[in-house]
Amino acid sequence: MTGPDYAVLPGALLPWYRADHRDLPWRADTAPYHVWVSEIMLQQTRAEVVRHYYTRFMAALPTLETLAAAPEDQLLKLWEGLGYYTRARNLQKCARVVLEQHGGRFPRDIDAIRALPGVGPYTAGAIASICFGAKTSAVDGNVLRILARFGREDAPIDLPATRDRFAQALEAVYPDAAGDFTQA
Repeated sequence: MTGPDYAVLPGALLPWYRADHRDLPWRADTAPYHVWVSEIMLQQTRAEVVRHYYTRFMAALPTLETLAAAPEDQLLKLWEGLGYYTRARNLQKCARVVLEQHGGRFPRDIDAIRALPGVGPYTAGAIASICFGAKTSAVDGNVLRILARFGREDAPIDLPATRDRFAQALEAVYPDAAGDFTQA
């Protein structure tokens, strides 16, 4: 028995995404700061909830520099209601690292992105593909569930080996429109 044909996914998902994706404020551009903040906010939260928080956050802290310099009480007030306040603190730590160690520019290399505070494999893949066009997957719980259903697999999706296998399968079929494919 052969496995699922992941190669059909770009041809199926890209036209759908381009025609029907939601208009979300963090999709206005591919600036790493915007994508990164939105991806951290979207962890364990619905997009419609994040829309207001993201807009308010960007109005108050529009750049990496303003985030790095923000007083913690301001940062936590902007984050209030999203929960998991460690994410907000890690945002600020990461902003400072990018300023101090990378000259204020997000690194393009996936391993360097992963090394940033509070950035895991999914977020690193999202930033690398959406911002820099890298053919690097961003595999979260939603993607794992979809791929398991697509392939009619019963492998436990909470295992790192399953995540790694799905990530490799996706990366093998990533199109040139890597950012659109990741978002689709």
